Amino acid sequence: MDIQFSKYQGTGNDFVMIDNRSAGTNLTTEQIVQICDRKFGIGADGIVLIEETGFSDFYMNFYNPDGSQSFCGNGSRCAVRFAQKLGIVGQNGEFKAIDTKHDFESNDDTVTIQMKNVLGIEHENDAFVIHTGSPHFIQYCHDLERIDLIGMAHSIRYGERFAETGINVNFVEVKNNTLHMRTYERGVENETLSCGTGVTAVALSYGYLHPEINQVSIETKGGPLLVSFKTVGIGEFEEVKLTGPASWVFDGTIKL
Repeated sequence: MDIQFSKYQGTGNDFVMIDNRSAGTNLTTEQIVQICDRKFGIGADGIVLIEETGFSDFYMNFYNPDGSQSFCGNGSRCAVRFAQKLGIVGQNGEFKAIDTKHDFESNDDTVTIQMKNVLGIEHENDAFVIHTGSPHFIQYCHDLERIDLIGMAHSIRYGERFAETGINVNFVEVKNNTLHMRTYERGVENETLSCGTGVTAVALSYGYLHPEINQVSIETKGGPLLVSFKTVGIGEFEEVKLTGPASWVFDGTIKL
């Protein structure tokens, strides 16, 4: 079958977007893997199917490159741009995803997504575990660019505690009052240039350490993202919002 798609990216996180409102496309795991493969397919950090829902403007059905599902922050911002291209939404609205409903607002430069509330985190020494729609392990470190990210991430992601369900692994360094981070994403099973739920988790970890702040700008390899939030208790955050760019790359058709 031939599938029409659009490619979008948000700070280097790239996604294949498919309008599935009437097509009823049901992708197999093998097809998802093929589409996301950068040698034999289109190449992407995930696939988003835009689908009908009676409770929001659209449903964002997200798949990781291995066929697993989770919420995706950068993919959501790209989904909003794609939905605008399809004429489904304007500058404001809401969509449903695997975790909850999400309000959004956009302008010419950025898309802002309302993330889920976080009402509890784990903190021990320089490490955190925070769930922002996807689970994230966060480790503060030095010499971020020189660390063995893949090796260190594997020891955590495939360690005894997280091996069964998996976890995203983020390493963070504070340099000149700016947060810099690198992310290993489960489902991709590699480093990505950016991760929206990861950036959100890192920002909340920093907010936990510095409760006087309510906004954090974070530099990823793919560019900067902004997270704002309201601290309502120790390790509890509401009104969490992720802001950053999301843009169209190209359209195409793939035969499966």
